[in-house]
Amino acid sequence: MKENEFVVIPATKEHIHFADTICDEMAESAKARGTGIARRSPEYVAGKMLEGKAVIALHNDGRWAGFCYIETWGHGQFVANSGLIVSPVFRNCGLAKAIKYRVFELSRQKYPEAKIFGLTTGLAVMKINSELGYEPVTYSELTQDEEFWKGCQSCVNYDILKSKDRKNCMCTAMLWDPEEKAKEFEEKMKKISHKATLLERIEEKIKKSVKTIVPFF
Repeated sequence: MKENEFVVIPATKEHIHFADTICDEMAESAKARGTGIARRSPEYVAGKMLEGKAVIALHNDGRWAGFCYIETWGHGQFVANSGLIVSPVFRNCGLAKAIKYRVFELSRQKYPEAKIFGLTTGLAVMKINSELGYEPVTYSELTQDEEFWKGCQSCVNYDILKSKDRKNCMCTAMLWDPEEKAKEFEEKMKKISHKATLLERIEEKIKKSVKTIVPFF
């Protein structure tokens, strides 16, 4: 399979009939990995599609290939890209990365000032998040919205989360902060500007030194 055999697009009402399959695959995938996952219902997934807060991947022949959705917390201050899943038939061809990039792009379009975060036990997802600019953080830097943490109640590791006073668990927390990224960009531009100014000064000194040289005939 090649990545160009798929389309990765925002999900709409036309894709609601895939909701049951998506939820079943999420549960099966978590079971196979032996890790926990906050269970979502087909109705919840369908709602995300209707709200324009989901991305779906389809094979050129129309088969469902992958999915991911957006959740918002703290009145839109925090955004999570959740439920990333790729059909077993289409794994190991770069599709998960394409979906993550597309849902990240959609999140930035809808919530440009929000912090985007994720909780995951998957090394592949961590790697993709790192490529997007996410940084590992403590749970205290995530949303403290109680509704978000209620979603963890259906996870098999919920007792661990409670015993740790919600400070850590089996999942790794990662965060993309637009304010921090803006600062990083500003610092980078300052360095570039400083180098450009330094080069201009050097060039000017060279020009002056050339002018002071007396030619011999």
